[in-house]
Amino acid sequence: MYAAQTERKRTEHSVVGYLTGAMSFAVASAPAMADTKKDAVSATLPEQTVTGTNGFKTDAASGGKFTAPLLDTPKSVTVIPAEVLQGTASVTLTEALRTVPGIAFGAGEGGNPVGDRPFIRGYDAQASTFLDGLRDIGAQSREMFNVESVEVIKGPSGAYEGRGAAGGAVNIVSKTPKLEHFTEGTLSVGNAAYKRATADGNYQIGEHAAFRLNAMAHDAAVAGRDVTSFSRWGIAPSIAFGLGTPTRATLSYYHLQSNDTPDTGIPYNNPDNPKKPPPGPRLSGPGDGSPVGVNRNVYYGLSRDFRRDQMDMGSLALEHDISGSAKLRNITRVSKSRQDYLWTRPDGQFDGNIYYGMVWRRTNSRFSDVNTAANQTELTGKFTSGGIKHSYAVGLEFSREKSRNDTYKVDTGPKCAQGTGVASGYNCTDLFHPNPDDPWAGSIARANNPAETTVRTQSAYVFDTIELSPRWQVNGGLRFDRYSASATTSANAQGVRSSFSRDDNLLNYQLGLVFKPAQNGSIYLAYGTSSTPSGSVAGQGADTSALTPDRSGNRGDVLAPEKNRAYELGTKWNVLDSKLALTAAIFRIETTNARIVQQDGTAAMAGNKRVDGFELGWSGALTNRWQVFGGYTYLKSELRNNGGAGAAFGGTNGTAFPNTPKNSFSLWTTYQPTPKFTLGGGAYYVSKVWGSANPANPKWVPAYWRFDAMAAYRIDKHATLQLNVQNLFDKVYFNQAYASHYASLAPGRTAILTLGIRY
Repeated sequence: MYAAQTERKRTEHSVVGYLTGAMSFAVASAPAMADTKKDAVSATLPEQTVTGTNGFKTDAASGGKFTAPLLDTPKSVTVIPAEVLQGTASVTLTEALRTVPGIAFGAGEGGNPVGDRPFIRGYDAQASTFLDGLRDIGAQSREMFNVESVEVIKGPSGAYEGRGAAGGAVNIVSKTPKLEHFTEGTLSVGNAAYKRATADGNYQIGEHAAFRLNAMAHDAAVAGRDVTSFSRWGIAPSIAFGLGTPTRATLSYYHLQSNDTPDTGIPYNNPDNPKKPPPGPRLSGPGDGSPVGVNRNVYYGLSRDFRRDQMDMGSLALEHDISGSAKLRNITRVSKSRQDYLWTRPDGQFDGNIYYGMVWRRTNSRFSDVNTAANQTELTGKFTSGGIKHSYAVGLEFSREKSRNDTYKVDTGPKCAQGTGVASGYNCTDLFHPNPDDPWAGSIARANNPAETTVRTQSAYVFDTIELSPRWQVNGGLRFDRYSASATTSANAQGVRSSFSRDDNLLNYQLGLVFKPAQNGSIYLAYGTSSTPSGSVAGQGADTSALTPDRSGNRGDVLAPEKNRAYELGTKWNVLDSKLALTAAIFRIETTNARIVQQDGTAAMAGNKRVDGFELGWSGALTNRWQVFGGYTYLKSELRNNGGAGAAFGGTNGTAFPNTPKNSFSLWTTYQPTPKFTLGGGAYYVSKVWGSANPANPKWVPAYWRFDAMAAYRIDKHATLQLNVQNLFDKVYFNQAYASHYASLAPGRTAILTLGIRY
C-alpha cells in the first residue's frame, strides 16, 4: 500500500482489524474526513468492513512479507488495533497482549524479571519482539503511547523474522506523520494514585510534509499491592517528507524513561531443598507447589529496591514507488536501551524457610546497556508471467546487537540462619508480616565486572504468492541468516574471563496452499520452520542454548541451533456482508533437537517437545451497534524427552510446558445504545499455568477468570469521557509463574476515568 493510499486511509479513520486464531483482516469505517478531524477520540471500534487489500501492513512493520491479503495468507496472525488499545485502557505491551488468547507471561530472576516476556504457543518470545519490522532486543517494559497497532504472528516464523520465533513473534507498529492537521490528548485519573496524560499532535507543514509529536507522562501505584509503583515519561517526534509522492522519507526519534519500584511477588509453598532448618518451631508442612496463602498486599522487598530503564531510538525510513506495481523501502535504526535495577526476590526455597514462617530477601540486580544498529532493504511488487500472477517481496537485512551486563554487589546476609529482623540484618523477614521499611543498612556497590555479548546477522529473504487460478494459491517464503555470536563472561575469582563464539547458517522456509471455495472464505494448509541459535537473546533473557560449553568441554553439537517446525490447517470467513470475520485453525509445533542435560551431566541436542493446539477467532460487527472480537485457544504441550542429570533423568518426561495454559479465552465487546453512549466489557480466562511441572517439585498458579467493564460518553464532537474498570470483581490471581521460588500477583480492581480531546 503506497503513501497516498495510507493518507486516505488515515483520514477515513481506518483501523487494522483484530482477529484471533488463524488470521487478521483490514477493516475500514464509514465516517467522512471532515467528521474524523473533529470527532472526539472514540472508545469503540467503528463499523467494520473486511477489505480486499493487504490490510496487515501499511508502510511500516513487516513491510511486504505478507504478499497476499491476509484473508488468503496461510499464517496465524492477530492484530490489536488502536481502538482496542484505547477501549481496554491498555497502556503497556503486556496489557495489550492479555487480550490475545494463547499468550502467557513468564517471570524471571535475571535479565528481565519484571519486563515483557510473552510466551506464544508455549515458547518464549521475549527476544522475538519487533518494532516496525526490526528486532527490538533490549529487555524493557514497552509503552503504547506511540503505537498504532500490535501484531502477533503465531507459529514458527523463521522465514518472516529470522532467528528465534519458535512459537511466534510480536511486531509493534509506530504512529507516523499524516497529511492532515489534528491535535488530541487524554487526561486520566484513577484509584491507586493513577495519573496519566498523553498528547498526539499531527501538523501538515507543506504540501507533502508533516510533523507529528507524541508524548506521555504516567505515574501510578498498583491496586491491591503495597509499595509497588510505576513512573515514566516518553516523547516521540517524527517528520515526513514526500507524502503523497513517489518518494518519501520519515525521520523519527523515540525516548522512554522510567523509575519504578518493582513488585517482589509471592513465594511458592514448597521449597526446593529444605536441608538446614532455621531456628524456631515449624509452622507448616510441605505444600502442593502453589503460591503461599498470604494477604494480597504483602511486599517482601525493601525501600532500597528500584528499577530505572531508558530507551533511545532513532530511525530513518526511505520509500520509493518504482512503478505502480513495485516499491522499494529502506529503514535504518540505531538504538540504545539501559536496564538498571536492584530487585528483591522472595526466596522461601532455601532451607525450608517458609515452613518456619520466614522469607530470605534475595537480591537480583543488573546494570545493562544494549546497543543496536540495523538496516533493512525490501523490494515488493506484482507481475504476471505465463498467465500466472505473482506477488513478491525480496529483502536484505543487516544488524549488530551488543549488550554489556553488569550487576551490583549487595550484602544479603546468611539467609535465615539467625532468624528474622535485626539478627539477620533484615535480610530475612516474616512470611506473613514483612516490613519494607526495615532499617536495612547493608552495602550496595556496582560490581564493575560486566559480561558482554555481541550478535551479528546478515540476512536475505524472498516471498511469493502465486495465484494458480481464482480458487488456488501457493504461498512460499525462504530466508537465509548468516548468524555470528560471541560472548565474554564476567571475571571469576581469579580474575579470568572466558570467551566463546559460534557462527551458524540458518535456513528457514514456509510453504502454504490456499483454496478459496468462495470469494469471502479460504481454507489453507501450511508448514513452516524456525531456528533458535546459541546466544539468540544477546544476554537479555533466558537462553537454553547459551554460549558456554557443557562440563565435558564440548562446544560443537551442543551449541547447534534448535530447530522447530509447525503444521497448520485453518479456515477464515467474512460473513454478515463482510462485517464479521470468523476463523478456526488446528496446529502442531515441535522441536526435535532441544538442548537438554543428559544423565551424566553433559549437554546434548537430543530433547523433544511438542505443542498441539486449536484456535477460534471472531472479529467485527454483529449489528451496526454491536462490536465483538476475541478468541479461544487450546494448547496441549508435552516435554517428550527433557533429559535431566543423574536420578532426575527422564523425571519430567510427559509433563506440560511451563507458562503454557491448556485453555485461554478472551472476549471484548462494545454496544452503542445511543450515538453518544457506549458500553463495553471484557471477559478473560486462563487455565492453570505451570512454572515447573516437575513431579518431584511442582510450581504452579491456579486458573482464573477476569472481567472488565467500560462506559464512554461523547460530550460533543471534540470531547469524550471514558470509564474503565479493570478486574471488576477484584479477583486475586497470578499473572506470572517463575520456574522456582515465586509467582507474580496481578493488580486488584482498578478504575480509570479518561477525558479524551480531539481537534
